[in-house]
Amino acid sequence: MSRTPQQIFESYVHAGALTRNAAALAEQFTEDGVFELPLMPPGAALPRRMVGREEIRDAMAAYYERQAKEQPAPNLEKSGFVLHTTADPDVFIAEIDTVFDGDGDGDRDGEGGAADEGGSGGRDVTVSLVQIFRIRDGKIARLRDYFAPELTG
Repeated sequence: MSRTPQQIFESYVHAGALTRNAAALAEQFTEDGVFELPLMPPGAALPRRMVGREEIRDAMAAYYERQAKEQPAPNLEKSGFVLHTTADPDVFIAEIDTVFDGDGDGDRDGEGGAADEGGSGGRDVTVSLVQIFRIRDGKIARLRDYFAPELTG
């Protein structure tokens, strides 16, 4: 039985954004899968185009290693997504709002107080993005990830 768009998307998010497991993320793609980030500027932390599981795994492993030091995992309770199917059964679109909790110092304005309550501190950062998935045999054959790279550090 083929996986649904929901199952494919949830597996992709778990392997990537939640666990930052580059090998598991790469396994979500077909052997010749393509991962594109069309808005990524030249010289950025990730290439604009990765082809094949090995290249995806290697590039994402390096990215996750840098990211682990700089950015917390997304806050799932505050984040959300909507999946849209298309006329082509092998294509679906994910509309995502990923929320990262504030910096944790709780004292951005120098006053302390309410920002400390709840432990998130600082201001939350929301990164809105759209991803277009093309599926083959239950795996991602092509993923185009559209987001504002400057918002992700």
